[in-house]
Amino acid sequence: MEALRVAVAGATGRTGREAARAVRGAPGLQLVAAVARRRCGEDLGTVLGVEPWDVPLESDVAATLRRTRPDVLVDFTLGDAAGSHALAALDAGVRVVVGATGIPPAQVEEIRRRTRESGLGAAIVPNFSFGILLLARFCREALRFYRDVEIVELHHDGKKDRPSGTAQQLRRVLEAGGAHAPVAIHSVRLPGLVAHHEILFGGPGETLTLRHDTLSRASFGEGVVLAVRRVMEIAGLAEDLEALLATPRE
Repeated sequence: MEALRVAVAGATGRTGREAARAVRGAPGLQLVAAVARRRCGEDLGTVLGVEPWDVPLESDVAATLRRTRPDVLVDFTLGDAAGSHALAALDAGVRVVVGATGIPPAQVEEIRRRTRESGLGAAIVPNFSFGILLLARFCREALRFYRDVEIVELHHDGKKDRPSGTAQQLRRVLEAGGAHAPVAIHSVRLPGLVAHHEILFGGPGETLTLRHDTLSRASFGEGVVLAVRRVMEIAGLAEDLEALLATPRE
């Protein structure tokens, strides 16, 4: 079986570089292209401080897709840029895995429409950590006993969105599961943090805290690889890692 050809946009960013490393190191995947805003023309491996990968950085997603013809685009850019890249990929017949947050709702709906019409798979995943997937499952179990709950999300001081996309996804899980709405989210931005999410449940005379800590963005790598493989097997749009896994195979 031929390796799946993968392009990564945002390949020099904090999370994009971990996605690129994970794709390059995964059996059955081939990193064929990388897009970034800076250092175009340089080899991605060299930029990341390792041996050359023979993958030059490029600046234009649409042109890169036309030239390299990947099976999947992995995007870790920002907001509406990621939405535009996803739409360009679908127009080119390329499946999409998006890790960016803050995509405008209108673009999400357009992505949903195009995947439905084309039969291609796409995924918009706020967090690729298996620990966050399990945290959401544990929240559903806790909701059997507690309805009062709040979220605290803590991130590094360079994170632009507030609250995090992961916290917003967890709020949707909680409210759909019967938590008293609206579930409040408290955001903290400080140097020294990476990504941390606390779910605090309260009941008569007790509290329960569920917490997940991301200590390194390398924790997202296996989830990215799983998403790349799984998006080849689905039709339509999945909006988190669990939905991607639960979507029926074609």
